[in-house]
Amino acid sequence: MENAYLAPVVGEEIPRGHIRIDGDRITALGPGPAPAAPGAERIDGTGCLATPGLVNTHHHLYQWASQGLVQDATLFEWLVALYPVWAAMDAEVVHGAAGAGLAFLALSGCTASSDHHYVFPKGRGDLLAAEVEAARAVGLRFHPARGSMDRGRSAGGLPPDSVVEKPDDILAATAEAIDAHHDPSFSSMLRIAVAPCSPFSVSAELMTESAALARDRGVRLHTHLAETLDEQEHCLAQLGLRPVGYAEKLGWLGPDVWFAHAVHLGDADIDLLARTGTGSAHCPSSNGRLGAGIARVSEMLRRGAVVGLGVDGSASAELTSLSGEMRQALLVQRARYGPAALTVRQALEIATLGGARNLGRAAEIGSLEPGKLADIALWRTDTAFGSAVADPVAALVLGSRQPPLARLLVGGETVVADDELRTAPQDALGRAGGAAHRRLLRLARERGLTTAGQVGPAPGRM
Repeated sequence: MENAYLAPVVGEEIPRGHIRIDGDRITALGPGPAPAAPGAERIDGTGCLATPGLVNTHHHLYQWASQGLVQDATLFEWLVALYPVWAAMDAEVVHGAAGAGLAFLALSGCTASSDHHYVFPKGRGDLLAAEVEAARAVGLRFHPARGSMDRGRSAGGLPPDSVVEKPDDILAATAEAIDAHHDPSFSSMLRIAVAPCSPFSVSAELMTESAALARDRGVRLHTHLAETLDEQEHCLAQLGLRPVGYAEKLGWLGPDVWFAHAVHLGDADIDLLARTGTGSAHCPSSNGRLGAGIARVSEMLRRGAVVGLGVDGSASAELTSLSGEMRQALLVQRARYGPAALTVRQALEIATLGGARNLGRAAEIGSLEPGKLADIALWRTDTAFGSAVADPVAALVLGSRQPPLARLLVGGETVVADDELRTAPQDALGRAGGAAHRRLLRLARERGLTTAGQVGPAPGRM
């Protein structure tokens, strides 16, 4: 790859430079054209910006099938309305939703994505295997987090009892997922995390035992935390602690843990996350859609906390691109804290290296450096209108329209070229996502869910 503007995230930017790739690794980068390499493919990056591939650190891929529902609700209201719908999903729904969701991520410059799947209705097939298969077809690095819930309504939790599992079954299924899928190698395309859903849907015992399992197997821990004030009040009322204090009590802080959202944090909470190396996934569009609030991202970065970026589930952030979340993150921080709160390069860093740190892969991905995996996004910034922006990184982050994606490489292999997915039929994946949506709603209706808020827009509302 040569003649591109290189924004490596670590080190100086190179206005016109090259990147050499051997196998799946970056072996050199520097100014000027690439040295002669007989037989090598040469990618001309003239007029393009090269960045590390973006890293998505929080998602719920199955929610692609339930977009556009429950549009004007708080998180708790939204969950209560949608849990019965999600209880109808099966492996076919998950596979179609995951394929569409991962293809959409690839087209927005994402090379690695986590996914937090925590709804496992009985007798509906192997839902985790369904999304793993979809990720292999699309060609992204995939970090599925095997989620769980064991506190149904009868035990004071939010989800209906029909979608919770028994703790022993959860731990056994999670261990089986690690054995079946987890690859700890440097070039790994698939790693498993252990991910109980949240403090209001999981018992303290399951949180503690899940942490023990993860640390025994050498995998990472993930959960939702401090997303809304409702959650904080719930934790105080039922557990006697704020969310971060509760996580600390359970042994859920450390460099092997990352939380989704982390919106409602006090200064002491932020300092504790920074001191322990605990990460967080910032999901600005979802937090805005649900009215959850604005995470203190600029303050977290200033105090040394690890922050990555996530699109969150498509049912709370419809058709949200990961590249677009960089802009959203920047704008909400500036709207709250002023125009210097977050720079375009900080936004790029949390979308790349911050995400890699969340996933425990900062040595492998997240920046353009020799020895790292060749996960690279090449953005065309010399379009007729885009060429008027003086700074190519600003053109990527500040623009409301994503620059064309000239090339997306994962381990040196082309996943996207000229804004088109090359690993699998792009339109077919999109149609499969639509079919998953229709199938889920049909399955939900067959279970008697007919209210407009659950399975479709309210009649007469535009």
